[in-house]
Amino acid sequence: MTTRLYLSPTPPRNDREGASKSTSASIKHDAYLPPADGNRVLVDRFGRIARDLRVSLTDRCNLRCTYCMPAEGLEWLPTEQTLNDAEVLRLIRIAVIKLGIRQIRFTGGEPLLRKNLEDIIAGTAALRTDEGEKVHIALTTNGLGLDKRIAGLKEAGLDRVNISLDTIDAERYVSLTRRDRLSGVLASIDAAVAAGLHPVKINAVVMPGVNEVDIVPLAEYCISKGAQLRFIEQMPLGPREQWKRDDMVTAEEILARLEEKFTLSPAKEPRGAAPAALWNVVDKSNPVITGQIGIIASVTHPFCGDCDRSRLTTDGTIRNCLFSRTETPLRDALRDGASDDELAQLWAGAMWEKKPGHGIDDEGFLQPDRPMSAIGG
Repeated sequence: MTTRLYLSPTPPRNDREGASKSTSASIKHDAYLPPADGNRVLVDRFGRIARDLRVSLTDRCNLRCTYCMPAEGLEWLPTEQTLNDAEVLRLIRIAVIKLGIRQIRFTGGEPLLRKNLEDIIAGTAALRTDEGEKVHIALTTNGLGLDKRIAGLKEAGLDRVNISLDTIDAERYVSLTRRDRLSGVLASIDAAVAAGLHPVKINAVVMPGVNEVDIVPLAEYCISKGAQLRFIEQMPLGPREQWKRDDMVTAEEILARLEEKFTLSPAKEPRGAAPAALWNVVDKSNPVITGQIGIIASVTHPFCGDCDRSRLTTDGTIRNCLFSRTETPLRDALRDGASDDELAQLWAGAMWEKKPGHGIDDEGFLQPDRPMSAIGG
């Protein structure tokens, strides 16, 4: 079946057909620690190179999405435990200049709650990668208030934005987020499209018995706006009692719903390390209506073998995987006077230990101790 073939997972690089299975055993950790000139990259034992850094700017959020946190919210980190603007920018500079990072995505919590977000983006935009190019800067947001700040963010250097939207039904939006703010999100989508942050991407988590009925309406809405919708399989990152492996909406089920309305064909552009498998869509009733939709099948078709991400939490720890249960703290070393090279070595060591996959289907799998809002999307 074409759908299953296109969504099939890829193993770590040194386990792929034609690759040497002894590669990781022959690589010494010290060979990949960054020297003083910074001409090395963040590589793990399986040869994957991290070029994409996710930076969580806060664990706080102004929504209370049911799959992310309880109605009363969470216990937020004290301000003194989180990185200040100068510390964030220093670690980003180390990542870009010394460790080969080329893309930065700012996340949360809700990153728009970070007071000086424009200044942080401007400081990041001033950096140049190992290829001499501007760092590609993206933002993942729930969209609340984005319409009022989009001009300043773009001027500061923002290249692209992902906006979370799980339904366009007003009542379901209130039920899902516990807030009556849908109109504000829709206004922000319009503002992002008008600002030319192409492609504006809309992230939708599909949950059984909750918003499956929104799959086609969301697709129609995003296509009409010229935005790229990305459906995401629900992952075990929220309240522990809510996620069950056998009771989730899979990528195949999402595609089956879409096929009721659209003709689907796999996009021709290479996927690379992108999490979404892209599909070209054509409205069956009106072939003039076309667009592109992504499916992020993290659970049923993991793409760990192509993962190129490193994660920096708002309190200054490095996570080498979204689902990791171990972290490497940089904040205390930074505040105790560690040099850029020393911080880079700690970072490189953390990435070296990255596992081949997230292990969701392993018998002994345990959710991360941190909730998603404290990890960063």
